[in-house]
Amino acid sequence: MWLGDFFKQSGQEFSFTRAQASRFAKQVADDFNPIHDTDAKRFCVPGDLLFALTLAQNGLSQTMDFTFADMVQEDVALRFCEDGNKVDVRDGNDKLYMSVARGGTQSHDAQLIEMLTRAYVAFSGHTFPHILVPLWREQQVMINPARPMVIYQSMHLQFDRLDIADLQLKPAGNSLTVDGKRGQAKVSFAFYDGETQVGRGEKCLVLSGLREFDEAAVEGVVAYYDERKARLG
Repeated sequence: MWLGDFFKQSGQEFSFTRAQASRFAKQVADDFNPIHDTDAKRFCVPGDLLFALTLAQNGLSQTMDFTFADMVQEDVALRFCEDGNKVDVRDGNDKLYMSVARGGTQSHDAQLIEMLTRAYVAFSGHTFPHILVPLWREQQVMINPARPMVIYQSMHLQFDRLDIADLQLKPAGNSLTVDGKRGQAKVSFAFYDGETQVGRGEKCLVLSGLREFDEAAVEGVVAYYDERKARLG
């Protein structure tokens, strides 16, 4: 499995070290969010790594709805709990971290799943600054640079068919709805097999602690992010 370097397996349980999660974020997702650094005080495993492992071990279904319930810390022993068309990720205390509802036909084609996963996480890893900053500017809001609160809430995938030879992902529009100091960003994308669209998806993020947009402050945050990427990439 191409993900073998990014998780540990022990019987039916799996876990992630800080080093593994950080490598996945930077090397696969091109995501340099400090929360995925090995020395981060508020460290968490990338949600996209949990998504990737779920597909690799449980297969791809025509319809999939991922709901993220809590952040995964390093070295927490997790397991997949399968019940019909539902798959939960839980720890030994039965705490829920992610739930997946699925339907339609299913594929365990490792090549297709890797192609889809790599395309999605590379796109998802660029949510900041490429997608969020233009939305902030449009709505004239921004997060608190000192305490950035952007939480991966959910994701929906829908495919017309799964016999896909040349899967590609293309952006399909974004939106930000603001309610006081909270906001919900929706990031849409489409899947193609060559020139033919064969699916679509949407990623939802919750933003907390919103404040009035400040161009200079945003430019500072982006510059810091770009500097980290150049230094750590």
